[in-house]
Amino acid sequence: MQITIIRHSAVAAAIALALAATPAVAETAARSGNPIFDRATDLVEENFYAKEKLPAFRDAVAVMIANVPDVGAGDPAVLGDAIDFVLASLDVSHTGRFAPEELAYYELVDVFRYGLRERIRQIFPPDGDVTYAGIGIASVADGDRVFITDVYDGGPADRAGLLVGDEILAVDDEPFAEIGSFRNKAGRSAAVSIRRTADGAPFDISVPVEKLSPADTFVSAIAGSAEVIEHDGYGIGYLRLWAYTERAVEGVIEEALTGPLAEADGLVLDLRSRWGGAPGDAADTFVGGSPEMTMVFRDDKIDLIHARWRKPIVAIIDEGTRSGMEILAYALKENGVTLIGEPTAADVLAGRAFWLPDGSLLEIAVADVFVDGGRLEDVGVQPDIAVPFDFRHAAGADPQRDAAIEELSRHLATGFPGPRTP
Repeated sequence: MQITIIRHSAVAAAIALALAATPAVAETAARSGNPIFDRATDLVEENFYAKEKLPAFRDAVAVMIANVPDVGAGDPAVLGDAIDFVLASLDVSHTGRFAPEELAYYELVDVFRYGLRERIRQIFPPDGDVTYAGIGIASVADGDRVFITDVYDGGPADRAGLLVGDEILAVDDEPFAEIGSFRNKAGRSAAVSIRRTADGAPFDISVPVEKLSPADTFVSAIAGSAEVIEHDGYGIGYLRLWAYTERAVEGVIEEALTGPLAEADGLVLDLRSRWGGAPGDAADTFVGGSPEMTMVFRDDKIDLIHARWRKPIVAIIDEGTRSGMEILAYALKENGVTLIGEPTAADVLAGRAFWLPDGSLLEIAVADVFVDGGRLEDVGVQPDIAVPFDFRHAAGADPQRDAAIEELSRHLATGFPGPRTP
């Protein structure tokens, strides 16, 4: 489901004024005098992939500078929304600014860490290891309410019993902030006040706060998601790909397929992810023609080189399925895999990240992406079976997962053709 983020009223008024102004015509972006805003506009001018969109961007910059003087003055209450406004004029994915108060900042810095190495030790001393104090959730604001959208498998929140859809009312009796609520609390527990159902009474859950590495969190969550669910006499395997941004992910998938999921009758592959990153050949593990390969050494040590899933499979998608994960969903669908859920994000460009002077992160789309000669940006991948999911106050319910399990059971019971295999 879509959630609308409500801006601070004073900033919203300034943005509305800028929108009402007459655009200027410029060959390069105007200068505000603010080093953060001007560096952001310079990076777009130098790196953004679609030159034909730059005139509208320059107009937006000029309008913002002319109508919101606090941009040049560096007012923090305005600066972030001003940068968001001018970037929105480009109207593409993989383009945005992320600040240290946001969970996405840490997750994306870790995704792009090799390209950001010139300052990463300064931002994350002493070794440049990206970490934050947290409990292993993602959340979204819906008006003045905040809901948990993701609970990472095996993380502190998962172990403590928090659920997708829980409304967060407070943390340690203070208003919730996805980073600020847990800063400097690693090694302690936080009292997370929630409302589980729309008419339910609030209650507290004590959750241990841990020092989390985004990369390790995603890899561990993928491994921790693997399970076999008994349904209608079948063993239904389940695996959730939270992100495919680490090299270790392929190994984790293969270990799951040959380990805890090996005896399952079929597989539900959950592509409702936080980030994309899947390589172009990621579908090969599930529907490709490559053979399985292992190496056996003289001490009987066995190394798995490539695992291949050869049983029925269905996949779950939604608006969190983005970027490389959308290419994976597309490839699965092209090979006859039934997709269940909601349309994907339609965010399929190549992005690169840059530091801004204040330590915030700027992501810019630097290349267009074509799949089988067509674009998935602004198009996305449609489900074969549409199943909406309003996660607010879901209290543990997951209709998309339930529908996928049911559909896979039907495939197994009727012999419905599975994915095409060479």
